[in-house]
Amino acid sequence: MDENIKILKGLGLTMYEAQAYITLTSLISATATEISEKSEIPRSKIYNVLKKLYEKEYIEIEDGRPLTYNVKSPIEVISREKEKLNNRIDDTITTLTNVYENGMSQVQAPIWRIYGVEKIINQEVEIIKRSKTSVNMRIGFLFENEAESLIKTFKSNRNLKVNILASPTCYINYKEVNIIKMFKDAGINIQKADIPFVKVLISDSKEMMHTYTKFSEDKREVIPETAIGIWNKYEDVARNYDERFMNQLEKMKMKKRNK
Repeated sequence: MDENIKILKGLGLTMYEAQAYITLTSLISATATEISEKSEIPRSKIYNVLKKLYEKEYIEIEDGRPLTYNVKSPIEVISREKEKLNNRIDDTITTLTNVYENGMSQVQAPIWRIYGVEKIINQEVEIIKRSKTSVNMRIGFLFENEAESLIKTFKSNRNLKVNILASPTCYINYKEVNIIKMFKDAGINIQKADIPFVKVLISDSKEMMHTYTKFSEDKREVIPETAIGIWNKYEDVARNYDERFMNQLEKMKMKKRNK
């Protein structure tokens, strides 16, 4: 199937409607007979197809004998439909997220294991996006593309208070990466700390995720296929970890002030 037809069908047109619109974009203005012949849509179907395109505001009809059908600009039409689709998607995300979060709050044992680097990063991003006030992180290592995803998500919510304690560097694809510099350059609050080979993300003192992985023998390179995330929505546990994090952060600040 032609890619343009697939896209137009995704915007709500039928196969014949998509064919007719694409045909008319090359003709600009034409009669039903001309459109039928060039698009190979049966003449018995073409009038109803063109009527539907008019109702959906893809074309205009000019009075006359016979009627003339004029195409509307693809920029105007498809941009309008794209905006409608995006609005519907946003509404669906909001609705389903509310359902999801209500369901999550009723789960009796809210602890899940997440396997795979991509799924772990996606879950971290989802947790951050749900955060209302604060995110605290301990970063002992990073996966490939993880820092970029975290930074982008943090930047999308400037009202979020972010604190990160991190090892100075880690290795990704056998190259040394300066963790502190990456986040500082992006304007994210981060401080150097002695962090073991583990990662912890705590959101609003309500949920958290531990991430573990095995490393190569020289303890430098992550072995991605061994990565596992432990996502925990026990608020008492998350709050306890958050308090310990803030105590550590405060001690570090006091130490700096006393120097």
